[in-house]
Amino acid sequence: MGEHSTRRTPRFRGVARVGALIGVGVVAAGVLTGTALAADHTGGGDGSALVAGTPCTVTAKACVDLAANKAWLIDDGAVTVGPVGISHGGQGEETPTGTFQVQWKDKDHKSAEFNNAPMPYAVFFAPGGIAFHQGNPQNPSAGCVHLAHDNAVTFYNYLQVGDEVQVH
Repeated sequence: MGEHSTRRTPRFRGVARVGALIGVGVVAAGVLTGTALAADHTGGGDGSALVAGTPCTVTAKACVDLAANKAWLIDDGAVTVGPVGISHGGQGEETPTGTFQVQWKDKDHKSAEFNNAPMPYAVFFAPGGIAFHQGNPQNPSAGCVHLAHDNAVTFYNYLQVGDEVQVH
């Protein structure tokens, strides 16, 4: 490969500086207003459009917003249920963020890790036994997403093995 010169001709030097200053100004404005360029709600990082009113893309079947303590069910890019109130993992037992798939379901699950604690309507989606399940949405969990009874039943009935779950 040949060497590339980093020296600009004088007439383009000013253009490069102005472009850099505009870029810095846009990023700074985003930081000051609490929005980042990557958080543009017109689409996901993979090019998928976001579902209106959620932080998730149209490929998700379930969407979780940890900061807002809300979850949704989505079908073909449209919200079908939600937002519903949730609770999630507390400090040191955080709910993992990312894109996951439903691994398995158990209507009457008991936690082997927590002295056979009941986890009704469990929908497991992340490593470490992380699931949606019935629980008090006012209390933090050990990493799972707690849903009120009726919402847990709805999530259990709607979600199928292989469905995409996005947690933000």
